[in-house]
Amino acid sequence: MRGPLLGVVLAAMVLFAHGENPLPIEKADVLPLAISDDFSFRKFKIFTNAMPNPTATPIPTRDLMIDFERRRRQWGSINGVDTFSKTGSYFTFFWRANRPANLTLRFEYRQTNLRDYVQARELYYPNAKGSYVSEIGVLGDDYATDGPITSWRALLIENRTIVGLLQSRTWR
Repeated sequence: MRGPLLGVVLAAMVLFAHGENPLPIEKADVLPLAISDDFSFRKFKIFTNAMPNPTATPIPTRDLMIDFERRRRQWGSINGVDTFSKTGSYFTFFWRANRPANLTLRFEYRQTNLRDYVQARELYYPNAKGSYVSEIGVLGDDYATDGPITSWRALLIENRTIVGLLQSRTWR
């Protein structure tokens, strides 16, 4: 059981490392809602890899897992530009499709400096069936200029209909 799961996670990390992070889409259309039991979000993970604030009192962590995650996200950074491009929020979604379907995972979010403006990023999964791990990051200039993410939601879309939904408590 550990082998296949590790392979899926490594494949997701390799895709993300090669710049497969989706760019924001121009307009996030409002879609009808028809939640189906065939599609479900299992869990999610959020990791914010923020730049240290030089004016703040540094709070070192004793948690080895957080330290490891920070180092993993910065892996391969050679200079400040590389480090800056990997700074931001990483969202990882674990979801499942019980039947084959052409699905789109849409991540919609609001950021501090943009207030109520909704941005979105999408990943497409043709003929998806089984368990998936999807990672979307708001990084670099997008994170630095527009600020931290204040609310978000993840949608599974089939035939321009929302069939799966997961959202933060602050989403409205």
